[in-house]
Amino acid sequence: MTMTEKGTTVRVGTRGSALAVRQTEWVAGELRRRRPGLSVEIVRIRTSGDHLLDRTLSEIGGKGLFVKEIEEALLGGRIDLAVHSMKDMPASLASGLTFAAVPAREDPSDVLIARSTGGLAALPRGARIGTASLRRAAFVYHARPDVEVTPLRGNVDTRISRWRTGDVDALVLAAAGLHRLGLRLPEARALATAEMLPAIGQGALAIEARLDGPWLEVGALLDDAEARVAILAERAFLQVMGGDCTMPIAAHAIVSGQSVELDAAIAEPSGRRLIRGSRRGGREAAEALGATLASEILERGGREIVAGLRR
Repeated sequence: MTMTEKGTTVRVGTRGSALAVRQTEWVAGELRRRRPGLSVEIVRIRTSGDHLLDRTLSEIGGKGLFVKEIEEALLGGRIDLAVHSMKDMPASLASGLTFAAVPAREDPSDVLIARSTGGLAALPRGARIGTASLRRAAFVYHARPDVEVTPLRGNVDTRISRWRTGDVDALVLAAAGLHRLGLRLPEARALATAEMLPAIGQGALAIEARLDGPWLEVGALLDDAEARVAILAERAFLQVMGGDCTMPIAAHAIVSGQSVELDAAIAEPSGRRLIRGSRRGGREAAEALGATLASEILERGGREIVAGLRR
């Protein structure tokens, strides 16, 4: 623990984007509320993914580039806890680290931002849709092979600005990011999961800690049992699929009482082929549920898609 004149201080690491800092400020406030007298210092860390903005994530190594430097700071003792967007987390954590908490989940859905109403079906032929996500692009192409997907990275404000100036006709963004930033856009309308299945972990935060560190139990104060079970199912699917952000892969778990329902898919980047399935089981077997569904989808043709993506 770090001791200061004010008492015990926990250093919480995060990316420096407006959304990442907003998420971490929420975590800091909750830690202070649940552990009175605790001092929280937010440490902004610039990651590789934050300054390589001229290429898509799949070209530069995936969303793990938003995590690597933060995990190094955690392992090196420069920070005590780390806050990530769960959807940025690779299938396996760095050795010696664990999820101290998965807080209550925000809305996991995606939204379509467009001037027309009626969702993807109502967009004009040839419409340009901005997204840097292979998953979103694949689902868009699957529903509307006649449109054009324009790679679009940058923070939320930057992407919205490019839509407003006409660089693209529509955007697909995470509902959770808009909510956490307090953005209320009348043009943003939720996409049903039947049309756009969310990314694994979308809407959830990951609070990471060292397994042998003194802050594990403090981070665990923010754990939400239902969110953790849902994430266990989704990430088990990811691990068995051998997935990462270079793959158009999606999974969404809903926990209801003692049961978990998992809906998951993998697609070709063109959207031409999309293999989807679902399973229901007990919450105590959430990881087995995800692993079983992944095995089924691999057997139904997912293995061929994975092999093609790795060529």
